[in-house]
Amino acid sequence: MSEQRTVFFVSDGTGITAETLGGTLLTQFEGVDFAKTTLPFINTPEKARVTVDYINHLAATASQRPIVFSTTVNEEVRAILRGAHALFLDLFDTYVAPIEAELGLKSTHAQGRAHGMADAGRYHARIEAMNYAMEHDDGQSTRALNKADVILVAPSRCGKTPTTLYLALQHAIFATNFPITEDDLEHQRLPKPLEGFESKLFGLSSDPERLAQVRSERRPGSKYASLAQCAYELRQAEQLYRRRNVPFVNSANMSIEEIAATVIQEKGLRR
Repeated sequence: MSEQRTVFFVSDGTGITAETLGGTLLTQFEGVDFAKTTLPFINTPEKARVTVDYINHLAATASQRPIVFSTTVNEEVRAILRGAHALFLDLFDTYVAPIEAELGLKSTHAQGRAHGMADAGRYHARIEAMNYAMEHDDGQSTRALNKADVILVAPSRCGKTPTTLYLALQHAIFATNFPITEDDLEHQRLPKPLEGFESKLFGLSSDPERLAQVRSERRPGSKYASLAQCAYELRQAEQLYRRRNVPFVNSANMSIEEIAATVIQEKGLRR
């Protein structure tokens, strides 16, 4: 049984930055079962003291002290949090001071800049992209396809929808997706609404075993989920991609973030 270690991501905002940076660092350590808890909006001394009491309570009952990743910017709050019986890692301390020295400027220490409303234009662009992605999901709408930055195509359950939503919400990219049906695969053709938009296409594939597993969760025991059907569709899809010069990637062992980064890189999209 692997060792378990308590980890806290503490922030005066949403906690997303602390989760992302801290979580990425923890992926480099195998054989440890990290019990992760995010504590967002710790933005007053009172909340900081309650947080420290909670961390100390858990520390008193554990064989090893907790690890705390913090992205709080208020000096008084940070000073209180540093008093916790834990390994306290202030991610802003690590990076802000060297940047201040390089730029010859003091940082603003403003709360909520990374995932707040500080950049209203960027925020609204993400919302518009999300609305576009939801309207056009799975070929539901062909309206304004010319506005798409990228159109994902793939057989069912290869990861089209979550990737388009991630591209929209995270990067404000206008992304949509179309399923490649069995009829399309048999005749080696792209869905008819995509004619004229070939330069916007990006394909997804998978491994037959992985696709069969995912489809079985939706329709167990069906032809749709059978290994033979999955293998056929993926083989035909990849053949179609190559014939029509559609770049593609095997998404079987990739996270949504990795698929999205590959799409952005391959299609030369803005971020």
